Amino acid sequence: MRLETERLLLKEINEGHVEDILKIRSNEVINQFVKRNSPKNNYDALQFILTIKERTRNNQTFYWGISLKNQLNFIGTICFWNFSEDRKTAEVGYELLPDYHRQGIMYESLTAVLNFGFNQLHLQEISAMTDKFNENSKILLLKNHFILEEERNDEGFQGNLVFRKKFNGI
Repeated sequence: MRLETERLLLKEINEGHVEDILKIRSNEVINQFVKRNSPKNNYDALQFILTIKERTRNNQTFYWGISLKNQLNFIGTICFWNFSEDRKTAEVGYELLPDYHRQGIMYESLTAVLNFGFNQLHLQEISAMTDKFNENSKILLLKNHFILEEERNDEGFQGNLVFRKKFNGI
């Protein structure tokens, strides 16, 4: 599934994107806000890509690499995952290389993905978890009309805040 915006292409990742995925998922600035096992080498990145491809085939995730229209390399990723059993809710996740922060790229990507989720997947609600110290992510979610759910916790991740956006007919 490919999505296009004014400046961006969001497209499926494949084995040809190993170096991009390694660069994004091992970035120290990004990883200060994300608790995960980061890839250490191309093999680790390839294993991640193969896992994502399998989860995509099994409809467990929708996962896009983000690139500027005039570039081949991915500068970030965005995905839907953690679908409810009835497929009415999902979680959105995203990451962007620091050189591209504060340029509206993730806002543009998230807007396209939210439209896809609500209008093509017919989701009723989308949630997002972000580190309480990740100011850029919190601003992004609020700009996209997510609501902070102060009473909810991200199980296993005490430092995360939970945001939610319900379908409103967009």
